[in-house]
Amino acid sequence: MSEYIDKLFSPVKLNGLELRNRVIRAACFEGMCPDGYPSERLIDLHRELAEGGVGLTTVAYCAVEANGRVKEEMMYMHEGIRPQVEQMTRAVHEAGSKISGQMGHCGNFSQNKGFHGKRPLGPSPMINMGGIPVGLPFAGAMTHADIDHVVQCFHDAALFMKSAGFDAVEMHFGHGYGLSQFISPKTNRRMDEYGGSIVNRMRYPLRALEAVRKAVGDDFPILGKMGLTDGVKGGLTIDDAVEVAALLDEGGIDMLIPSGGTSSMNPMLLFRGDSILPGLLKYEKNLVLKLGMIMISPWMFKKYPYEELYFLEGTKRVRDRVKNAKICYIGGASTMESLETVMREFDFVQMGRALVKDPAFVNHAMADPNYVNDCDHCNRCASIILHPDGVRCLSND
Repeated sequence: MSEYIDKLFSPVKLNGLELRNRVIRAACFEGMCPDGYPSERLIDLHRELAEGGVGLTTVAYCAVEANGRVKEEMMYMHEGIRPQVEQMTRAVHEAGSKISGQMGHCGNFSQNKGFHGKRPLGPSPMINMGGIPVGLPFAGAMTHADIDHVVQCFHDAALFMKSAGFDAVEMHFGHGYGLSQFISPKTNRRMDEYGGSIVNRMRYPLRALEAVRKAVGDDFPILGKMGLTDGVKGGLTIDDAVEVAALLDEGGIDMLIPSGGTSSMNPMLLFRGDSILPGLLKYEKNLVLKLGMIMISPWMFKKYPYEELYFLEGTKRVRDRVKNAKICYIGGASTMESLETVMREFDFVQMGRALVKDPAFVNHAMADPNYVNDCDHCNRCASIILHPDGVRCLSND
């Protein structure tokens, strides 16, 4: 093996956390929380990833409050799920790995039938297209009190997650979710101290980061998934993104994970490869929402051919701007050659689809330098996000 592959598979420390290697399982939504509770399948999935050799596995979309869920089938952090969460973190630890949870809030695009209140809230008023079928057609603007409330939710969720056995948390600043709605000029049209300049648009996300740090302490890793670009007119640009990274770095984040695209406006910029639309249409039960997806598909589900390392140049720009935070690469690193390139440039790598295809990727690659992962980036795993059995590699069936 080359020195860079040796680096990939060697033990490393992130803040106060010892990891057995630099491979992190990305927070790919699992769809395994019926009624909002972690299922045995979710626990088994992350146990399998730990047994397969990853240094850190990430539980996707741990909403910081009930209204922070996109759909009611997602979990949020509260005492009612402690037994299942502790069972999951314990299973990962027993298999020799560490576990993180992705802290998120959907902000203004909730499709949650169990939503409490008149309407979802984001930085500015808008039409909530995804919420129309469930009676949530409009999103309002958060007041200062609303912002204070969600900041406290981030604090309380972080306290819960650390106490339940998580070894790290990953804050979601990207992909069009609640915090990134403030960061992006496309969705933030406020005229107060939370809108306008990039410093103002970052005020709320930085308050959330400060609250999480206060909850977990100085030697507990906080990772941040951020956007390189929204991929839509008037949205976040790469020039904006490097300044976002600098502010998060100054705010004390331990690791940045630059990604791209938005779940509600341009998801294929994140996935690349075959469209996820056919699978979404197949399993969407609501006819109004299904018709809406078909009507907006030319704008929302654009074609981006897959290529390896498609976020490489943007991530380099982020790396060159920050001073302290570690950089974790994500975006088309599925071959050994790509992983070698990543390790030349960055500190860690997150993998999604390659680990959906083969949860034992790390063990197999360590045993065989000529290992080839068979993921063909068909994206059928992502397209079945609405399937009641959860996300899996259909080619493995």
